[in-house]
Amino acid sequence: MSRVTIIGSGNVGANTAFFIAEKGISDVTLYDVQEGISAGKALDIMEAAPIRTYRTKISSSDTLKSLKESDVILLAAGMVRKPGMKREELFEQNAGIIREAAEYIGRTASESTIIILTEPIDMLTTLFTKTSGMPRERVMGLGGLLDSTRLRYAIARDLGVAAEDVSALVIGQHGEQMIGLARYCTVSGVPVLNLILPEQFESLMGETRRAGDFIVEMAKRASAYYAPSAAAAELVDAVCRDTKRVLSISMLLRGEYDVDGVALSIPTVIGRSGIVRTFLPKLTGEELEKFQKSAREMQEKIGRVRK
Repeated sequence: MSRVTIIGSGNVGANTAFFIAEKGISDVTLYDVQEGISAGKALDIMEAAPIRTYRTKISSSDTLKSLKESDVILLAAGMVRKPGMKREELFEQNAGIIREAAEYIGRTASESTIIILTEPIDMLTTLFTKTSGMPRERVMGLGGLLDSTRLRYAIARDLGVAAEDVSALVIGQHGEQMIGLARYCTVSGVPVLNLILPEQFESLMGETRRAGDFIVEMAKRASAYYAPSAAAAELVDAVCRDTKRVLSISMLLRGEYDVDGVALSIPTVIGRSGIVRTFLPKLTGEELEKFQKSAREMQEKIGRVRK
């Protein structure tokens, strides 16, 4: 069985461990710098096992020794976004944590596959990949997978159909500049634009773009974690079971859509080695311009924070 380590045992980290256990994917080790939190969360999850009937083992560790034996490492450590906080501000808060983790993992666990869950995902995926020196195929951020999942739910809700019959594709930056590709969205194979008007799709995309902000504003003290954790467990499943799922995830781009040096979400094939290959849907001129503009703006933001 594969081995997974989650760094950060807050809402996202702990719920991801729970979803992994529910799916029977892998044993999980939880680690957190806050003493006792990992042990408490691990015990709580395991005490649910007799009822939920999962056999995977969730344990805790006070050190990062488990990283050397981990097939997958998830980074869920750091500050969460507060109401009104810009992603650039959050990057400044969390960059030090991710940089330190990247340096350590790059030295001790470079054969592992890394999944970035800490916000802002694209900026931190960029930072981790460049700092760690690991192959870009081994580092991925949740990004587009979460956005696509949220769009799937919104389409299913409006059409009154089962969400599992809806396929949706969102690429680009995780946030206000994400790009939903309507012509690649289907309901049991039927193009979604055969079922709803383009204006309705744009409305659903607007809802998807605001989903994270809305949850932060409503919850006040916490950001979203159920949907991100479920999406993260799906990504872990694709790696550990070598399923070759095609998922939109954030990765460091090296020429895709003429973008270089920043991480944005594009469709990728996920397997045991991480990112097996990429798919590049044909974009319209407007979509390509938005994609490239988002990349340029992210590079500028990262540069400003570093200065």
